[in-house]
Amino acid sequence: MMLEPGRLHLAIQKSGRLSDDSLDLLREAGLRIQRGKNELTARVQNFPIDLMFVRDDDIPTFVSDGVCDLGIVGRNVLEEFALGRDDPGFEIVAPLGFGRCALKIAAPEQAPYDGPQSLQGARIATSYPRLLKQFLETSDVEATVVEMNGAVELAPRLGIAGFVCDLVSSGATLEANGLRVVENVLDSEAVLIRTAKALEPCNQEPADSLLRRIDGVLATQESKYIMLNASADSLKAITELLPGAEAPTILPLHGRPGHFAVHAVCKESVFWETLQKLKAAGASAILVMPIEKMMM
Repeated sequence: MMLEPGRLHLAIQKSGRLSDDSLDLLREAGLRIQRGKNELTARVQNFPIDLMFVRDDDIPTFVSDGVCDLGIVGRNVLEEFALGRDDPGFEIVAPLGFGRCALKIAAPEQAPYDGPQSLQGARIATSYPRLLKQFLETSDVEATVVEMNGAVELAPRLGIAGFVCDLVSSGATLEANGLRVVENVLDSEAVLIRTAKALEPCNQEPADSLLRRIDGVLATQESKYIMLNASADSLKAITELLPGAEAPTILPLHGRPGHFAVHAVCKESVFWETLQKLKAAGASAILVMPIEKMMM
């Protein structure tokens, strides 16, 4: 796998939902990604960056060692990697809001459980031994960690372990195997990371530019642009109701003395209940629109 010098290199998961969401994020940031027959790499046509498609647990290693400047990876993978090193060699730039899941401990449906002390002396199967050991140490519990690379949820049925510690999204897999969640070890989502090593001077500005674009994409995901009309008497109450808005723009309405147009970027979701409260406070002609792009 040859990397072209003078270009940024970003590692993402080679397949699966996290890969799809990562590519969607980059496309929303304006990157035109050209994928050819070589599925290990892809060139971005309009930006000096190349993508590397690798196993998720290889991404922290590539970024830490400086092989890749940036990476998108689940926090669960990142934390497991970092616990095994004195210097992780990376920093988290931003949580990305997708790939949400949690590392949880689960027990058979009929097994009694009364807090972490119920794990004392137990065997627990997991693909995340370092995170599980950290949880057990914090809970002052001694248990045997059984490391597995997959099909962790089958461990109790096979007699390998009495409990499992596995990633949970919907919980359907646990339920299908007769398991129930008893403890939460780590909440996870996809995060953008960058190497702690110094970038090549020619790559610093493109890296900063890419991060600004990604910040802009993330800012638009929950943000909405809201427009409404209000009288001078109702302005204070209305602006206090706007969710997450900072310094709304207030303009006088032509031909209607004492009435104003209010424009604001709301950084939180705008629900119907919010619109009803705005209406009750004196707002009229309320319009809520999505924001396609925003540069912070």
